[in-house]
Amino acid sequence: MAQGRTSAATDEDFITAGGHPTHTHDFHQLLYTPLGRISVFTPGTGHELTPSVALWIPAGTPHSARFHPDSLVVAEPFDADVHELPYARPTVVRIDEGQRRLLLARTRGTGTGADEVAAFLTLTGFPSAALPAPRPTSESARSVARALLRRPEDQRTATQWAESLHTSSTSLRRAFRNETGLAFSEWRTRVRLNRSLDLLDRGHLVSAVAARVGFTSTNGYILAFRKHFDCTPGAWVKGRGEHTDSRPGHAA
Repeated sequence: MAQGRTSAATDEDFITAGGHPTHTHDFHQLLYTPLGRISVFTPGTGHELTPSVALWIPAGTPHSARFHPDSLVVAEPFDADVHELPYARPTVVRIDEGQRRLLLARTRGTGTGADEVAAFLTLTGFPSAALPAPRPTSESARSVARALLRRPEDQRTATQWAESLHTSSTSLRRAFRNETGLAFSEWRTRVRLNRSLDLLDRGHLVSAVAARVGFTSTNGYILAFRKHFDCTPGAWVKGRGEHTDSRPGHAA
């Protein structure tokens, strides 16, 4: 049986007890089977997934699956507009104990949307330094949060957001404070910094990253990064490179 967060599991009509036919998603998907095994077929290749092996399927990739008897399938989606996979094609990844626990927690609903970037980085093979940025729950604040997660570079102030949603800036700010534990400006800064981690991992220059996530100056980005991560973006990239080089099986 396949499990996934219903907000992104758009292929429910395709899934049967035995699998599903060829289709595509507009989101990235990590397929994992904590129990049993499944066979996944992508153009020109077949993949056998077990409790220690998962498969990243980039958005837009045609794929089908066959579920072997008594298998449990976890389909974990990630918004392709928010997250950039380091894989251009379907890629098998080993699942360690920490990643297994994370996947099972998210399946049980105990992994929150606030940790979306942290989960993505962890499941693509890196321990995550992402900052907690809990999602607000009220309608207006949730709409703003969803928009900023997609486009953290949006420069609208809380007052401007409130006007566009026909609410008061006081109510919007109070919602962020009460529902996330963070002021609106701090929540937005964390979202921007978290998105910047993905971009730094992709090799973008610090100045380009700063502009892309919404900082008005490179120096402002560096200062915010240092405040929250206790190092500069350049030092963080260097540390990540050293971590990659030290991973078992990594070819320098």
